[in-house]
Amino acid sequence: MLKRLFRRMRPTGNVARGDKDRDRLRRWSVQPRGWKPARGYENGVLVEDGGRTLYLAGQIAWDADQQLVGKGNFSRQFVQALDNVLAVVREAGGKPEEIVRMTVFVTDKKAYLDATKAIGVAWKDRIGSHYPAMTLVEVQDLLEEGAMVEIEATAVIG
Repeated sequence: MLKRLFRRMRPTGNVARGDKDRDRLRRWSVQPRGWKPARGYENGVLVEDGGRTLYLAGQIAWDADQQLVGKGNFSRQFVQALDNVLAVVREAGGKPEEIVRMTVFVTDKKAYLDATKAIGVAWKDRIGSHYPAMTLVEVQDLLEEGAMVEIEATAVIG
């Protein structure tokens, strides 16, 4: 059963840290047959082998002093929130390509759609062509006054 499942999946790459015979993380993109290919995200990511799982709290566009960056500027806030996610992943010893799941909460879907080009450029600069399983959710408001985007993520660090 698993052999058939693995044949249908596209490898998203191997990540090895330290001794190359241990701490090996293998990932596969899960794309159901007949579905149109996902753009900018994966429908599912299957992870195999001993990694450590990092669950990130929602990150907003705070700087190191917890001051909101980019008030009223959606793309600037998205980039800062993404940088904060990456800072937590790196602090735990991980790399951007080890992020396996991401949920993006936005207060304005239209602002997100209008900023997709700038977001795409920032994504490629920071993460390259790696896309985790992702969900975008429009919410009425976020806890921090003026925050327009919050990103939470899960990483499997191998």
